[in-house]
Amino acid sequence: MRDEHADQVLAIYQWGIDEGQATFETTAPAWPQFDAARLPGHRQVALGPLDGASGRVLGWIAASAVSARSAYAGVVEHSVYVHPAARRRGGGLALLRALIASTEAAGVWTIQSGIFPENTASLALHTRAGFRTIGVRERIGRHHGSWRDVVVERRSPVIT
Repeated sequence: MRDEHADQVLAIYQWGIDEGQATFETTAPAWPQFDAARLPGHRQVALGPLDGASGRVLGWIAASAVSARSAYAGVVEHSVYVHPAARRRGGGLALLRALIASTEAAGVWTIQSGIFPENTASLALHTRAGFRTIGVRERIGRHHGSWRDVVVERRSPVIT
């Protein structure tokens, strides 16, 4: 993921936000804030043809550190978003596999995400990539005036 992808990445993020089942956020941030909040070695885009144009961003994935404490150095939280017109083509799974490869190469042992239980498509995608529900964080945050739960993580079988 590079600066030249910024407009497309943020547009895809905003589509996910607007659908109301992907994040607590209500507006995509400006690129400098988005960029600063994600780890440089653990962000990718899927490129391909879309709407008659080649080289378009079909989806993106990025990870952030969960804590500055050294005990959590091997734990990241991720987000993955796919353009609405590019869904169900395998891009989301390819992005998750790329993230798993980059994080394991860096010694990361846990990738977590806060997925709303109602987001069954994302839960199914994450299950295919080896994530599991280890519990439900109940009423973890308010979203449009309602309390929401979140679930899911992946532990690396490689990093011990």
